Amino acid sequence: MKLFYSPASPFVRKVMAVIHETGQEGKVELLPTSTTPVATDAALKASNPLGKLPALIREEGPAIYDSRVITRYLNSVGGGSLYPESRIWDVLTLEATADGLMEAAVLMIYETRVRPEDKVFDDWIEAQWSKAMGAVQAINDRWMGHLAGPVDAGQIAVGCALGYLDFRHGARGWRDSCPDLAAWYESFAQRPSMAATAPKA
Repeated sequence: MKLFYSPASPFVRKVMAVIHETGQEGKVELLPTSTTPVATDAALKASNPLGKLPALIREEGPAIYDSRVITRYLNSVGGGSLYPESRIWDVLTLEATADGLMEAAVLMIYETRVRPEDKVFDDWIEAQWSKAMGAVQAINDRWMGHLAGPVDAGQIAVGCALGYLDFRHGARGWRDSCPDLAAWYESFAQRPSMAATAPKA
């Protein structure tokens, strides 16, 4: 298998963490890829027509994407237990919440990096931050019981999302109103899969 990869992407990190959690580090070749919404990598686009990271090339079929599809596939082929059927809807909902958080946080970065300076829309950036913090608060208020349970894909997604907030938006202080989630994250971030996949600029 081959994975289109960027060490700064929280969506890629989620896939990498699942690779580590399921013991498949030696089975996936990493293809370093640089892409933006206005400058799509040609090889990536050939595998994923949306031009987004990550995408996974398989031997037995067409490339698959997005991160939620890839993580579930890797869990399946690796014999993992990150999508337990007994609580699958909770896992998927928590993963979707974390993915939405990551998307809002990434869009904030794109607004200042990709758009010309005179066209940056500050209100739009703050609206994305409001979405991100709404997700953080909801996880803190509704999902702590789930986060305390056995490790699953939802927890990994939350860990990667919060790690991205620290990486790109640390000065905004997401922990201030979410002490329970902050305490959980400090512990979860020490997992080998999380430490091995910490984002890099």
